[in-house]
Amino acid sequence: MGRWRAAFLLLDHIASASKSLIPNPPLPPRPLRLSLHSNPASYFFSLRPFSAIPSRVSVDINEFDPGSPSFDHNDEFFDKEDEEIGKIPVKAFFLCTSINLKSMQAENLSNVVPPTSRSSNYIALRYSDFSTENTVFGVKRNLGCCRYMVVFQYGSAVLFNIEDHEAETYLDIVRRHASGLLSEMRKDDYAVKEKPSLVEDMRGGPDYIVLKTLDTDGVRIIGSVLGQSIALDYFVSQIDGMVQEFADINRGMEKTGTFTMDKKKLLQLVGKANSNLADVILKVGLFERSEIAWRDAKYAQIHEYLREEYEVTQRFGNLDFKLKFVEHNVHFLQEVLQNRKSDLLEWCIIGLLTIENVISIYEIVRDSNAIPL
Repeated sequence: MGRWRAAFLLLDHIASASKSLIPNPPLPPRPLRLSLHSNPASYFFSLRPFSAIPSRVSVDINEFDPGSPSFDHNDEFFDKEDEEIGKIPVKAFFLCTSINLKSMQAENLSNVVPPTSRSSNYIALRYSDFSTENTVFGVKRNLGCCRYMVVFQYGSAVLFNIEDHEAETYLDIVRRHASGLLSEMRKDDYAVKEKPSLVEDMRGGPDYIVLKTLDTDGVRIIGSVLGQSIALDYFVSQIDGMVQEFADINRGMEKTGTFTMDKKKLLQLVGKANSNLADVILKVGLFERSEIAWRDAKYAQIHEYLREEYEVTQRFGNLDFKLKFVEHNVHFLQEVLQNRKSDLLEWCIIGLLTIENVISIYEIVRDSNAIPL
C-alpha cells in the first residue's frame, strides 16, 4: 500500500513539473486609443504627472550657437531690418536770403498743410505720390506715399522723404518765389527712423533720430531746427569773410603802418555785420521758443535734443564773438579815419591862417610905403 502511494506521488510531481515548462499564451495587444477624453485636462494629467522640475529635452547646440552661419545670417538680417525699415531721409538747403511765402502759398494752395501754430515765418507743403512705392525689404514706409517740404521766409527749405535726384524739382518751386539767390547753395543731410515699438518718445543717433512715428508737427519741429542750423552756417561764413578781411587789413597795417580803406567801404562792412546779426536774431528766430514744443513735452524734447545735437547755442556764441572782433576793428578804423579827417581840417585851418597873415603883412607894407600928399 505504501509502495503504490509513493508511486502516485512521484507521477503527480512529474505532471506538475511538465505543466510549468509549457509557456503561457501571449495576451492580445491593447489597442491605442487616439480619441480625446471628454475632459482634456484630466487626460493631460493622466499622461504625465505635473512637476515644477522641467524635464530634460535634447537640444541641438548648433541651433542656437552664435558662431553658426545660420545664426549670424538671421541676426544680421534683423539688425539691418531694424536699422533700415522706416528710415526717412531729410535734406536741409539754404538757397537764398528771402522767400515770398504768400505768393508761394497761393501757388501751392492744394499742398499746404494747415498750420497748428501762429508762426508766420514758414509754410509746410505735402505732396502725395501714390504711384511710387518706396519699399525696404518689401515693407512700405509709413511716409512712402507722402513727401514734405518746409519752407522758411529767411531762405531755408527742408525736404522730407525726397531722394537726391528729386530734390531739384522741389527746389525749383522755391526758387520761383525767392530773392537774393546764392551762387553756392548750402546743404545738410539728416534722417528720421520710425520705430513703433520704441519705449521712450525719441532716441538719438549719429546723423539720425528715432521716433515712434513722424507726424506733421514732428516734421515742423525737425524742419525748424535744421533750417535754422543751415542758415546759421551761411551767416557764420559771411562773418568769417569779414573777419578775414579785417585780418588782412591788420597785417597790412603791421607792415606799412597805415591802411588804404576808405570810409565808404568801412561803413559797408559795418552795415553788413549789423544786418547779419539782425537776420540771425529776428528773421531766423534763433532764440524764439517753438509754439508746438511749448504745447507738448514730446516735441519739446525733440526740439531741445536737435538744438544740442547741432550746437546751435554754441555756434551763435562763436558768431557773436566774431562780431565783437569785427566791431572792435570797425571802431579802431573809424578812429583812424576820424584822426585823418581831423588832421586834414587842422592843415586847412593852418593854411587859411597863413594866407590871412600874408594878406595882413602885405597890407601893412603897402600902407607904410604909401607917400601922403
